[in-house]
Amino acid sequence: MQLQSHAVSRRNLNHVGFLAGCCCLRLPSSRVSFGSAPGYAEHKLFESPVPSHGFRTARGVLRICAMDDDFGVSFGDWSSNDRPFEYMYSSSEGEDSDGDVFLQPITDVDLPTSKERLLPSDDSITVTAHRLSTLGSTRRRRKTVYGIWNNVGLMSFSTFLLLLVDQCAWRIVRLPLAPFYLMWPFLISAILVSCAGYICVPLFRLFNMRSRVKKGTPIQHSSKKGTPTMGGLYFVPIGLLVAEVVLKFSSVEVSAAAVATMAFAAIGLLDDFLSISNKNDGLSAWFRILLEAATGMLFSYWLWTTDISTPYNMKTVVPLPGPLGLVRLGKFYPVLSSFCFVSMANGVNLTDGLDGLAAGTAALAFIGMSIVVLPICSDLSVFGASMAGACIGFLFQNQHKASIFMGDTGALALGGALAAMASCTGMFFPLFISSGIYVVEALSVIIQVSFFKATKHFMRRGYRIFRMAPFHHHLELCGVREPVVVAGAYFVACLLILCAAYVGLASA
Repeated sequence: MQLQSHAVSRRNLNHVGFLAGCCCLRLPSSRVSFGSAPGYAEHKLFESPVPSHGFRTARGVLRICAMDDDFGVSFGDWSSNDRPFEYMYSSSEGEDSDGDVFLQPITDVDLPTSKERLLPSDDSITVTAHRLSTLGSTRRRRKTVYGIWNNVGLMSFSTFLLLLVDQCAWRIVRLPLAPFYLMWPFLISAILVSCAGYICVPLFRLFNMRSRVKKGTPIQHSSKKGTPTMGGLYFVPIGLLVAEVVLKFSSVEVSAAAVATMAFAAIGLLDDFLSISNKNDGLSAWFRILLEAATGMLFSYWLWTTDISTPYNMKTVVPLPGPLGLVRLGKFYPVLSSFCFVSMANGVNLTDGLDGLAAGTAALAFIGMSIVVLPICSDLSVFGASMAGACIGFLFQNQHKASIFMGDTGALALGGALAAMASCTGMFFPLFISSGIYVVEALSVIIQVSFFKATKHFMRRGYRIFRMAPFHHHLELCGVREPVVVAGAYFVACLLILCAAYVGLASA
């Protein structure tokens, strides 16, 4: 396209500059030529590098301007505030994806009204530029719909399963239970947490409780920098409080599980606080594991010295299915319990890398454990249902694209709550099955690090099995979109909790 004029109006130049910014045209000084005659300007806009099949541009900030060397004319003079145009590109899926595109001209551009849409020449240029600028918001809304569908599917499955268990609870427990025994705490927690989220998320932004992008994450996660974090501060206490209120603070097991959950939440809170205030990775990995192991040992010691209902009135017993039956571990039971606390807390923490992944799989794991422990300690079933509802309510703000993250405060607390349910009942094997997603994520990190160190020691060069660990980052780098990874994890977790429920009930 070539524009030749003796007097180029300010309005035409603004429109041409805006279109060039939207199409990401590169205008070096060699491609802007001016005639020798006074007042004669010749502008050549070369073909846009935008492919016909999608909108692509380089990451970062592009500034389009020209040096007013010998001609006395610069692109900055086209605007009313004597500043160049500036456009920004941002994406959560990488350069080659249909990520978010933000086009924001610094200068003011008159968009066409309904009466001006049929006008020719420069107004058609403005319409085209406006359509390109709104392309990113359309795709952003489409991605948000994917997160909503994942949340709806998870809620539907959870509600159906809990209603089914409530209908068949008398066959499992052999005792009369209140109607909707598990459904009520689940719904109450979900409603309270979802409502509290709309209040807490703006407050977290106000107090600048924002996340940092961790090292070793894909480049497309850079757009998540600055999202509020430490969401566990509001949804974990609500889940615990609902369980205590429903049971009228009468269950020793639930109180102990609540204390263990808050202890792990405190460890995560310290880690998040140091990460935000000092702008580092928070607590060192070994020191955090030491704190988690100490908390698990204290819980095991309390379990050993307190008279609570255990499987078949025998402590340190692990029920297993089939011919194995009851396995008495003796002094190894506190070791297994402490290992369970550490592994579960770090497993949930490693899984918390995608929007809705950790919260959704945790909700399913709590539902599975609620079914498993129902014949042994029905009070802990209420505790698990309440925590599952809290996770579901948190998903209203944590679904793709997330408005808030749970942080280590929420991740460690969820892992500690699951481990406490297993330690009080001996149901470690069903927990291992229902938390299969966390097991895979933790194993992927262990395998990646071990293989890299081994090959570096023996072959003088480190090799990796996965493109990036944990495993969900490997899937992202393989081209699988974030909502698809989360939906697949939900589907696998649903199958796992059904298997865990069958194994747990057969063992009990």
